[in-house]
Amino acid sequence: MHLDLLRHGETTLSHTLRGHLDDVLTEQGWLQMQSTVEQHLAAQVQWDVIISSPLQRCQKFAAVLAKQLELPLLLNAEIKEMYFGDWEGIATQTIYETEPELLANFWQYPTRYQAPNGESLNQFQQRVMHGFDEIYMQMQQHHWNRALVVTHGGVIKLLTCLARHHKLDDLLSMSAELGKLYALNLT
Repeated sequence: MHLDLLRHGETTLSHTLRGHLDDVLTEQGWLQMQSTVEQHLAAQVQWDVIISSPLQRCQKFAAVLAKQLELPLLLNAEIKEMYFGDWEGIATQTIYETEPELLANFWQYPTRYQAPNGESLNQFQQRVMHGFDEIYMQMQQHHWNRALVVTHGGVIKLLTCLARHHKLDDLLSMSAELGKLYALNLT
C-alpha cells in the first residue's frame, strides 16, 4: 500500500502554532496544493481514495479534489495536527519573547517538553498511529492500493521520523513544506 501525504498550503494563521485551530487556506495556499497535485497527476499517479484531516485547511481542498477526480473522500480526526494548548494561534516569535526557555526545550526535546496545556508527543504519536491503523484497515477492506492523505506538518514529520528510524527528538528537524507531497509505503 502506498500513501502520498500532502501537507496543506499556507493559511491565514501561518507563522503561528495553529494546531487544532480551524483556519482556512489563503489563495496562495490553495495554489501550492493544486500545483503539487497537478504535477503528480501529470506523471500518471492515480489514487484510489482521498483521506483528509477534518480541519478545513485540509478538508476543503480534499473535498474539491475528490469531487473533481470522482474519488471517495474519508475524513479522519486522528490525523489532525498536534494540539498546542495555550500556544494555539500564537506566533512562535511571541512565544520566544515570552517563554524562550520553554520554547527552546520544546524544539530541542519534544519528547520531554510540550506546550502548556497541550498534547504531549507521546499522546500525539498514539493518536496519529491509531489514525493510520484505521486508514490501513480501510484500504485493505476496500482493496485500495494508493491513497492521497491530506494532513499537517506535524503528522508528516512524525511519520517521516518513524519511517527513517530517527530519534523522536529529531522530529522538528524533519522537512514538511507547505503544499508538498511526501510518499510513504505501508507493508
